[in-house]
Amino acid sequence: MRNFVLGIVITILVLLIGGLGLALLGLLPTRANTAPSAMEVHIASSALDNSVERHAPRTNNPVPPTDENLIEGLKIYTMNCALCHGGIDRQPSTLGKSFYPPPPSLLLSPLDDPEWRVFYVIRTGIRYTGMPSWDKTLPESDIWKLTAFLTRVDKLPPAVQDYWKKSSGVNPATAGQEGHDRK
Repeated sequence: MRNFVLGIVITILVLLIGGLGLALLGLLPTRANTAPSAMEVHIASSALDNSVERHAPRTNNPVPPTDENLIEGLKIYTMNCALCHGGIDRQPSTLGKSFYPPPPSLLLSPLDDPEWRVFYVIRTGIRYTGMPSWDKTLPESDIWKLTAFLTRVDKLPPAVQDYWKKSSGVNPATAGQEGHDRK
């Protein structure tokens, strides 16, 4: 039994050292102009989900989701997020396609995460993805307004939808849906 356990430990160490060796010798791909493999997506998504789940405090949004705050969130999104995550016309970002991994199109495939989780990701960013931490750029109240907007994209009040329609020239309820799979 002792030799069996020792064999498992040695096998794990060899795999870890081998993987580190592959990385340090430059044998792993680093190109950002190819699609990530399914295994890479699964591992990275699981790691991100588990890390946020472990580290994000479960706080309630102190900013009420009023029409005014949701419109402010839309404005903050337009100024800071649309370049990578897609514009308010619900078209995917061309720059976003250049990232590895590509950022999600937040208006085409709205988030279904709780506010505390979305707030944490916006505030702290995500390493090695191009997603910056916004805590040194935006006040916490603005991050909460953005969070409120992003978590309600599919169920915005009529006044906010009207503002969105006027500012983008398209109906937010239907724009970008043709030809795109909705999650």
